[in-house]
Amino acid sequence: MTARCPSRRSLLAAAGAVAATGGLAACSSSGAKDEQDLGYRSGDGSVTAFDETQRGEPVELAGETLDGQTWDSADHRGQVVVVNVWASWCGPCAKEAPHLVALNKELKGDDVQLVGINFRESSVETGRSQAKTWGFTWPSIYDKSGTTSIAMQGKMTTQPSTAVLDRQGRIAAVVLGATTQSTLQGLIEDTLAEEDR
Repeated sequence: MTARCPSRRSLLAAAGAVAATGGLAACSSSGAKDEQDLGYRSGDGSVTAFDETQRGEPVELAGETLDGQTWDSADHRGQVVVVNVWASWCGPCAKEAPHLVALNKELKGDDVQLVGINFRESSVETGRSQAKTWGFTWPSIYDKSGTTSIAMQGKMTTQPSTAVLDRQGRIAAVVLGATTQSTLQGLIEDTLAEEDR
């Protein structure tokens, strides 16, 4: 699959994100042994944007959320969906969390949906408690086994990772590692603008 170059705005935002978070990627609130046991892989905040003509099939992501509801990506066709992989044991996730909360406050209307994947968490209760502590008010799918990586077509390979899905549910962009509000807003705006081209 070929990747297209992101817009100038997205590139500038991504460069800032790498500078701001690059040093955080190797940090964590828990020990390295725990992270290895959980399959932890850090990222550097790098952004890959995929040209509309080179995107794969729509993502088929579904599961039970931390609050006991069901979330299915098929129900959100027509929206841009931001999927974020996080866990309480992931240090860079904690650094990224305020950026996601700020982004969620900026999202207006029904055009964009934010959803989390609580990845390889020890329990639903732990995930729910951490989401509350960080201020996550959007749904998060509980994924103790790590199988959502298959649904995300193998493109979200670090913790945290964030993908932006286009209105058809295809992966338009991926950030591997901690990201920022400005980076994600740029990627979301690029994806929303595709409808007007």
